[in-house]
Amino acid sequence: MGVRKLAVIVVVLAGAIAYIGLKFQDTKEIPKLKLEYWGPGKEKSDDKTIRPFKMIFPSSEIKELMEKLDKARPFIPPLEGVAFEYGINTNYLKDFLQFWKTEYNWTEREAYLNSFPQFTTQIGGLNIHFLHAKVDPLKAKGKQVLPLIILHGWPGAVREFFNIIPMLTTPRPDSDFVFEVVIPSLPGYTFSQGASKPGLGVPQIAVMFDELMSRLGHRKYYVHGGDWGSVLGNNMAILFPNKVFGYHSTFCMASTVQSRLRTIMAYSFPKLFVEESLQEQYINQFVEFYFLEAGYLHIQSTKPDTIGVALNDSPIGLAAYFLEKFSTWTNRNWRSLPNGGLDNLNKVELIDHIMLYWLTKSITTSMRLYSEHFNVTNISFGIERHMNTVPSACAWFKYELLYNPKFVLEASYQNLVQISHFPKGGHFSSYEEPKLVADDLWKFVKTVRTTNKE
Repeated sequence: MGVRKLAVIVVVLAGAIAYIGLKFQDTKEIPKLKLEYWGPGKEKSDDKTIRPFKMIFPSSEIKELMEKLDKARPFIPPLEGVAFEYGINTNYLKDFLQFWKTEYNWTEREAYLNSFPQFTTQIGGLNIHFLHAKVDPLKAKGKQVLPLIILHGWPGAVREFFNIIPMLTTPRPDSDFVFEVVIPSLPGYTFSQGASKPGLGVPQIAVMFDELMSRLGHRKYYVHGGDWGSVLGNNMAILFPNKVFGYHSTFCMASTVQSRLRTIMAYSFPKLFVEESLQEQYINQFVEFYFLEAGYLHIQSTKPDTIGVALNDSPIGLAAYFLEKFSTWTNRNWRSLPNGGLDNLNKVELIDHIMLYWLTKSITTSMRLYSEHFNVTNISFGIERHMNTVPSACAWFKYELLYNPKFVLEASYQNLVQISHFPKGGHFSSYEEPKLVADDLWKFVKTVRTTNKE
């Protein structure tokens, strides 16, 4: 089929989709969701106490882990000439495992992971874990302290934000504000209890985290997120526009009918709707992600408990699953490297991520969020088909999994005040490039405060 004919077909299809979308687009009001009970058994009242928390595990669990690492079956060697194209390269994994067993010191890491104040409180019948980093009152003198909730995704955890926290809680001489940072673990992720009942998806978690901020005394707050944290932050902005000062994301999604129509138009005619320097990346990302990287998405959206059994029983299997994501999601070109590019990252910090999931036995409950997000009830809410009306900012890093150009974003974000592009970094940008993310956040909030004169 010729290019001209294909273009005509695309235009006709785009027009048909546009007509159908505009004809039948969701006109329902934004649902008013209430806090529900997700704990075991019959509903009970929450214990709203804010309790200090420490990451502490018995030595017997560390011993059991080391025994499992020592008793690993021989790895199947990779195909000749293959790096990470088939997934984890077991030659690299063998070296990584040796480092884990001989050089990683959990006692030291446990002390480091407890270096920021942590707490738990019960919300919706679940014990929710969070970091709460406040600015030194003496250093904050004369500055307005702004509450900021930071939201992680999968396979992330609060650990990925450790390096960015001091960059946000340390006052800057050119700003009249500083941040007080709250970083919750999503329900079912590491130290936050998973739901005992089906249905706990992104909208319901948004209600829980708004309750968390309210319980901490914050009537209004800023939101930052990536991966699931981006979707969750967008839901919070749509559900609670009077409570969210502003929404900042490194993974801005666009799901209104108009934005989906514009996505088709942008893919069909990128030269008309996408910045010239990003056109090739924009076209290639569909193939890159949906055909090469999205297998996990289908598994976790349909059968999370099945793959969960394998990953919960094998620390090496869990490591392989995570390391492959940290490789190709950081830089898709690393697939062609025998070490997956992972030598560019800190091995100790990578193991921290794996340890938190392993020791809390939370891999299955974390993956269930995919299934809950795509269930009929949450889809019927149509929250993300509504415009986000709060001041918003999108920070794009070069190797992010998916990219939405301004043309598409403007159909989902009514008050888009800032779009930034960075020549490096990938999906875990707050972990990979914390200074760039922090600087972008400061810039965004300064713009919002200047415009709105808070």
